[in-house]
Amino acid sequence: MSVSVIIPAYNEEPRIAEVVEVVMTSPYHRDVIVVSDGSTDSTAVVAKQAGASVVELPTNIGKGGAMKVGVQEAKYEILLFLDADLMGLKREHLQSLVEPLLKGNVEMTVGVFERGRLATDLGQLITPYLSGQRAVLKSIFLNVSELEASRYGVEAALTQHFRRSQSLRKIEVLLPDLTHMMKEEKLGLLKGFKERMKMYWEIAKWVK
Repeated sequence: MSVSVIIPAYNEEPRIAEVVEVVMTSPYHRDVIVVSDGSTDSTAVVAKQAGASVVELPTNIGKGGAMKVGVQEAKYEILLFLDADLMGLKREHLQSLVEPLLKGNVEMTVGVFERGRLATDLGQLITPYLSGQRAVLKSIFLNVSELEASRYGVEAALTQHFRRSQSLRKIEVLLPDLTHMMKEEKLGLLKGFKERMKMYWEIAKWVK
């Protein structure tokens, strides 16, 4: 069974190529989709040059909506979601996330940073359900309600969907030496902090 890789991205021109290039060297290179969510920089151009198929959205609709757009374009039943700002991504990380689904052991894996950076490791240790690194079956993803409205709450919505089910199985997978760039590093302390608070507000609406 093949895998579709979906990377939602908003203004990730400096970082997106590194992520796409790793995926293109992996066994999951056949269907790599970057959804540029209303980016105002060259995210789409850089992603195409790195080898991904790109969907360009004219306006920013939020992470949940961008992920659903990518899923609608996906060819395969197993979906692998990755953040566009990962640092230290390796093929082994991708395989760790995908293999439990390929073996039929679970319906979703959730990646947790380990030995990346203290701030991001700690955040995922406390709230692993917020991780953007995960693999899930397409049929299940499309059955989650209100994905378009979830924005940054999309991962929390997915986790809640699994918690409510009696039959769906998920596991957490450690991703050693992997981290991502924090909003304060991308945008500066003040603007980054404001964006982080906005993100937490959107997530909070989906944590029950």
